[in-house]
Amino acid sequence: MRGKNDDREALIGENYGLVHSCANKFRGRGVEYEDLFQAGCVGLIKAADNFDKSRGFAFSTYAVPVILGEIRRIFRDGGAVKVGRSLKERSRQAMKIREEMALELSREPTVSELAERLGVDIATASELITVSLPTVSLTACDDEGKENQLDIPTDAPEEEITEKMALRTVVESLAERDRQLIELRYFKGMTQVNTAKELGMSQVQVSRREKAILGIMRKSMS
Repeated sequence: MRGKNDDREALIGENYGLVHSCANKFRGRGVEYEDLFQAGCVGLIKAADNFDKSRGFAFSTYAVPVILGEIRRIFRDGGAVKVGRSLKERSRQAMKIREEMALELSREPTVSELAERLGVDIATASELITVSLPTVSLTACDDEGKENQLDIPTDAPEEEITEKMALRTVVESLAERDRQLIELRYFKGMTQVNTAKELGMSQVQVSRREKAILGIMRKSMS
């Protein structure tokens, strides 16, 4: 049981970058970034709770749709986030301790440091922090005091198509073995271990080569 909890906490602690990446897609759409990140963290925790690594898929492949789903829920539900009284009280206590630690350390404590001080796991600490973040209404009052729904801009479909075409072009320009690696990892969602077996490489070799290929692709895309 302890091993399973450790795996869960590791997945959460190592993948906050996924939450930031997903939340950034919704910037400028009428909801504060903190709220987007809060919802994304809920999705990350749900993904970690339900992820089955025996299926052979990368965690990111499973987690991203779950994270995006929780973020989109903000827009579907009009930005309303219901929080229980007990959780609110625990959140207030956590924020108080967080402020005390910030004074002690002369910087904001990390989530893991706060979790250790609170005596809880990283996921719980994250939840307690995000509960206290302010929410924003998707409605606003005009000059006459009338409440109107805010316009939420969306990405043009042709922009998404262009991005996909550019990505496909970059992938097709890679050497055959590099292209196979990327397709196995990101199009078929295979783990580095399974990708290594497929390509006759070690997991370390896959990890190093994948990092190098992604650097090449980012440079080409920019």
